[in-house]
Amino acid sequence: MKKERNYPKPVLTPGEVARRSGVAVSALHFYETKGLISSTRNSGNKRRYSRDVLRRVAIIKIAQRIGIPLATVSDSLDHIPANKRMSTPEWDALTQHWREELDKRIETLTRLRNDLDGCIGCGCLSMRDCPLRNPGDRLGQQGSGAVLLDPEQDDKHTDTE
Repeated sequence: MKKERNYPKPVLTPGEVARRSGVAVSALHFYETKGLISSTRNSGNKRRYSRDVLRRVAIIKIAQRIGIPLATVSDSLDHIPANKRMSTPEWDALTQHWREELDKRIETLTRLRNDLDGCIGCGCLSMRDCPLRNPGDRLGQQGSGAVLLDPEQDDKHTDTE
């Protein structure tokens, strides 16, 4: 008796991709409309995905977990053909860009955390001295009113007026 081998299918249905990747079929369709993944159609006009889509979905989920916007993920994946397995150098280049973005976020969060310590004595009673509501009283010269919480946004706001 000849032993039957279980070779992987060359293409997967949306349900199979959803089950194996842990995302909903609707998420796959959403990723496809955003150009993050692609599918083909069979003779019955049903979506079929190459097996490589599983890796792309995993990358998308990793990016989402660390807070990388889908637009950034899309830009990053544009350089890698959809039906090709990502190489180690391609992954390194992709993650280097994401590391830079994460480092900026960590720096911002660290600064906010440290400024929060100085806020304990203030109690937001002193809008001029509060490091979170009005860092360095930079917006005080523009008059009274709402003050932005993000110093980077403050800089952008100041430049446009």
